[in-house]
Amino acid sequence: GIEGVVYVQFIVGKEGDLTNFRVIKGIGFGCDEEAVRVIKEGPNWIPGKQRGVAIRQKMIQNIAFQLR
Repeated sequence: GIEGVVYVQFIVGKEGDLTNFRVIKGIGFGCDEEAVRVIKEGPNWIPGKQRGVAIRQKMIQNIAFQLR
């Protein structure tokens, strides 16, 4: 019965690539590593823009776990 939310911080690059993964708040039991793996293996993101120009942006994504 493991439950909780894992918060993962990462950088979205100018091309939408994801780098610099870091677990901000985890719950352990392998869930932290799984949250990072899921985000890494996902598609590229749409980069943020400032004045119409793509920029690097720091993001935090939360992933909820509910194991029964």
